[in-house]
Amino acid sequence: MSAMPLCLYCQHANPSQETECHQCGMPLPALAEHAGERRQRRFMWFCVGLTVFCVVMFFWLPRS
Repeated sequence: MSAMPLCLYCQHANPSQETECHQCGMPLPALAEHAGERRQRRFMWFCVGLTVFCVVMFFWLPRS
């Protein structure tokens, strides 16, 4: 038996096949088991983008 997803807003347990909370009507988190992987990938791309931005600014900004 799969775990019943909790609503992020009202913490109500919902059947796993539902897309909206029965109690408050808010959308349920999709694919919660992969949320950690997505969060880590998003953080990695943020770090890569920040590094590229810093390198570009290092060469673009004037030096005195």
